[in-house]
Formats: sequence, C-alpha cells, structure tokens
Amino acid sequence: MTTPNPAITATDTLDCSGLLCPLPVYKAGLALGKLDAGDVLKLVTTDPGALEDIPAMARQRGDALLSTEDNGSTQVFYIEKGSTL
Repeated sequence: MTTPNPAITATDTLDCSGLLCPLPVYKAGLALGKLDAGDVLKLVTTDPGALEDIPAMARQRGDALLSTEDNGSTQVFYIEKGSTL
C-alpha cells in the first residue's frame, strides 16, 4: 500500500462514499475513461473492499496508483491515468 502524498494534485475527484463493490470500481473506471493520459483522479470510498479492488483495477487498466490513504471509515486513492493506445 502506498502512503499519502500531499504534493499530488488531482485533475478530478469522484466521491463514491456509501457505495459498495462493484460500484466504486465501475464508477472509477468510467471517470478515468474521460480523463487524458497523465491526469489524476482522486477517488473517495467507504467500502473497505476498495483497498484491494482499486489497486487491482489500476493494474488491469495500466493506470498508476500514486497514493492510498486508509482512514478507517474512508479510503482515498489517487490514480494517474495511463497512456491510451
């Protein structure tokens, strides 16, 4: 798991609080699809399963997980969109 990095600036923010799997992964994928390569999505969730699901999604899509924060009741992810082919 990566650690918080206050120097990361998000291009867009997606709040998936209150949603359970698979919705945070699905909505994050849609949001990343609208971004340009190199843009950063800040994703906020309350689903503890996202701690495993979001990194797996980023790997599968070819995106970079820049930071993960687990605050107990919320999780915050910074995901950099990978290059598109």
